[in-house]
Amino acid sequence: MSNVFVSWSGGKESSLACYRAKVNGLTPSYLLNLTSEDGSRSRTHGLAREVLSLQAEAIDIPLIQRKTSWKNYEDNFKKTVLELKEAGIEGGVFGDIDLEEHRAWVRRVCQETGIRAHLPLWGKHQRKILEDFINLGFEAIVVVVKAGILSEKWLGHKIDDRFVKDITTFENITPCGEAGEYHTLVIDGPLFKKRMKIVETRIVQRDQHWLLDISRCLLEDKE
Repeated sequence: MSNVFVSWSGGKESSLACYRAKVNGLTPSYLLNLTSEDGSRSRTHGLAREVLSLQAEAIDIPLIQRKTSWKNYEDNFKKTVLELKEAGIEGGVFGDIDLEEHRAWVRRVCQETGIRAHLPLWGKHQRKILEDFINLGFEAIVVVVKAGILSEKWLGHKIDDRFVKDITTFENITPCGEAGEYHTLVIDGPLFKKRMKIVETRIVQRDQHWLLDISRCLLEDKE
């Protein structure tokens, strides 16, 4: 079995990609997430560091977070991958679906660091990905929407059959939000040893996005 890290956002694609990697015989040994320069929030989804730490605890896979600017993102990503490679990591798992520039970046970075790239969701139909995610028992909520495309009323919405029906009515939105229209936080599913419970939130606007800022959450035993 090959030890891999998962490029981690805390959202549905990285979670489903991690699950698919395990099913395919890989061993996800680390979750890798790059944060803002002050270390307070993830670069990709703007989630508080503490929320992702609690999520990783619920999944029981160590989370590695590294501070970076957008300018130095690639350099810091590769530096961390090389450190993981020295610790026995042979590959990286990524949740990209159909943006060719993303796949090209993943392949190049993995080639330059000497590891194998795994993209278990690549080329899959986005609606089918959502349906598989739900049918496997994952639970997620919307935590970021792009202002001007979706309103803040979508924040906190559960990713369920109703969501799939509603989101696929928009002609200018990719079903999985692959172009950044929305982002999610996964709170339960087949990867999870415990379930996340969101206790306190507030809605804020930042950099042309609406965010569900989670100020308090906790773990619960699964029934």
